[in-house]
Amino acid sequence: MNLNSITTLQQITCFLDGTQEVSLSFPSKDTRYRFVQETLAHFHYRTAAKADKGLLRRYIIRVTGYSRAQVARLITQFLQRRQIVRRHGRTGLFPTRYTPAHIKLLARTDELHGTLSGPATKKLCERAYQLFGQQEYRQLAQISVSHLYRLRKSISYGRQRRFFAKTRPRPIPIGQRRAPRPNGQPGFVRVDTVHQGDLDGVKGLYHINAVDEVTQYEIVCGVERISERFLVPALELLLHQFPFITHGFHSDNGSEYINRYVVRLLNKLLIELTKSRARHSNDNALVECKNGSIIRKHLGYSHIPQRYAAQVNLFHQNYLNPYVNYHRPCFFPVVKTDAKGKQYKSYPYASMMTPYDKLKSLPQAHGFLKPGLTFDQLDAKAYEISDTEAAKRMQEEKRKLFENIMN
Repeated sequence: MNLNSITTLQQITCFLDGTQEVSLSFPSKDTRYRFVQETLAHFHYRTAAKADKGLLRRYIIRVTGYSRAQVARLITQFLQRRQIVRRHGRTGLFPTRYTPAHIKLLARTDELHGTLSGPATKKLCERAYQLFGQQEYRQLAQISVSHLYRLRKSISYGRQRRFFAKTRPRPIPIGQRRAPRPNGQPGFVRVDTVHQGDLDGVKGLYHINAVDEVTQYEIVCGVERISERFLVPALELLLHQFPFITHGFHSDNGSEYINRYVVRLLNKLLIELTKSRARHSNDNALVECKNGSIIRKHLGYSHIPQRYAAQVNLFHQNYLNPYVNYHRPCFFPVVKTDAKGKQYKSYPYASMMTPYDKLKSLPQAHGFLKPGLTFDQLDAKAYEISDTEAAKRMQEEKRKLFENIMN
């Protein structure tokens, strides 16, 4: 990289803020000292503003690889003498097996080959000495891989070669990566996000779909965006609509759920967060099936602008969710285990029922309800109107909703 093109403080700021990969090499310590001296002189460090001085310090540290204390000593020497002179210290008392020349050769090799792994670099040094007769690689051909990595981390190596790479993502240990274990009890919900289409590059609203694994009790909410400002209140409303106590919250690895805001909400409600495992496509299959059979079937794939999120959410809360949970029958699996321990699932017609009826059929079902809620209260809502009348009312409200959106 040609540093001579950097002649203004604005260019230095752009250099420090940039994330492009840069590789710099200095042939000797005298060259680095001369670079520091020329930089301080060119930008008139003595009379520069305080903020500009800090900018120049960071620039010199970034390019040379010197520590902050070393750069401070060089600047002090420049201010006192108007030049920077190399001071030779005492030589080591013990012989060094890998001299600065060897480290410089290693840095040069890494620069040419693009910093390969330790074993690959060691093999290159062995081939250079044994196969091609390059005597300068004699010492490096005998180096161990672990010590090669140590030399790469040394100050001498860093002064010979500076390497800047883009910021890499760091995995955040939020949630347990496993499937939920409901053990036949309701309250372990699977959650997924459904996007309602794009139009000319403009995002539509989102549906948050949550399905209980045991009863298939389903709650759908509409949100304008999936940032924490919109998602956290929607999740609170969603969890409040379940008639039973929620114990588990399972999602895929999307960042809308795997973040500290959702964790704070779930911890407050004493709900365990789990997330899907790699190469286990069935971990969240239940809610993904419901995405197609419920949300896509009734809301379709067409773009719905984000400004209609509140109206869509009211439709979900007042019409779609009651219809799905109290009036729409679902198949429920019957699991049989053979003598070898292998499980088989069947879906007999006799086990078909609504999610609410499934909840009532569980042993000791009253113990799963939220405090203050009884089945008499839920029966009044479930059997207020017939299944056909509930579907008719839901379809009529859906027609009004889409007419309002289209107009």
